[in-house]
Amino acid sequence: MTAIIDYNMGNLASVQNACAKIGKPAQIVREPEQLEQFDRIILPGVGAFGDAMEHLKQSGMDEAIKTFAASGKPLLGICLGMQLLLESSEEFGTHEGLGLIPGKVVRFDTAKFPKPLKVPHMGWNELFVKARTPLFKGLPEAFYLYFVHSYHAVCEEELVMGETLYGYTFPSSIYRENIFGLQPHPEKSHKNGLQILKNFMEV
Repeated sequence: MTAIIDYNMGNLASVQNACAKIGKPAQIVREPEQLEQFDRIILPGVGAFGDAMEHLKQSGMDEAIKTFAASGKPLLGICLGMQLLLESSEEFGTHEGLGLIPGKVVRFDTAKFPKPLKVPHMGWNELFVKARTPLFKGLPEAFYLYFVHSYHAVCEEELVMGETLYGYTFPSSIYRENIFGLQPHPEKSHKNGLQILKNFMEV
């Protein structure tokens, strides 16, 4: 069974509905002590990094997530949820993350864009596969997903599962052992996104 973590920052219903659509029901979980009952967890999220970490710490969910990840069970972070997997973020100051994947979160540097582009990065864009992990089973080397974000991950190349070009190339999907992260929203990405969620359920 899959747990979707509720920490007052996620579009939980969309993720839960997407899981149901692929025949893999998921349960929304608010209590950290419940996580150990599940086979895998999804950490969604929309909003500010600092607020999100504060909610996780206040409930004790931060330590519960770390314990779950250490057990070797699959964990998927989506959008802000992916960013929280990293060590820190520069969003509205410096904030400590969960530290499950080495790296940090930075704002798009528009000075590096070859032409003017809007931030946030919003809409459909290609993800180019860099590592053939189980999450991308049955998908081509490049495919479209739906993005909404102003900040992105920075990490070592061996942790990059997929990358995307928006002004410059940035890591749009990261991983480390049983831990996976997606900057785009699979629950809003139609067929490709549902395939990714299905793959995650079968990891």
